[in-house]
Amino acid sequence: MSGRPSGAAVAGLLGRCPACGQGALFQGFLTVVPACSVCGQPLAGQDSGDGPVAFIVLVVGFLVVGAALIVEVNYGWPVWLHLLVWLPLALALCLGLMRPLKGVLIGLQFKHRRDEFG
Repeated sequence: MSGRPSGAAVAGLLGRCPACGQGALFQGFLTVVPACSVCGQPLAGQDSGDGPVAFIVLVVGFLVVGAALIVEVNYGWPVWLHLLVWLPLALALCLGLMRPLKGVLIGLQFKHRRDEFG
């Protein structure tokens, strides 16, 4: 097994079908399409569960809380300014990472299920 990312994971990161890498994986923001419009691969059964959310909470929490602590220690911002800066940033990061991480996890699940079952 090489250290390179799987084609299915990269396709998922880009929001593409993990089977062919061409068709769209999502309809709307987070709804997985029933089947690929290009290759016809059924995708309705693909589910990432709470996996993306767990990664996002860890990553965004580390970045935002770490940055807020650094700013507080160095500059002593008032609480209202922390809220004004860090809450919108945390929201934007969470929403921005949700779709790519869900796609990656669906792509990895697709690849490993395919490897497992032939």
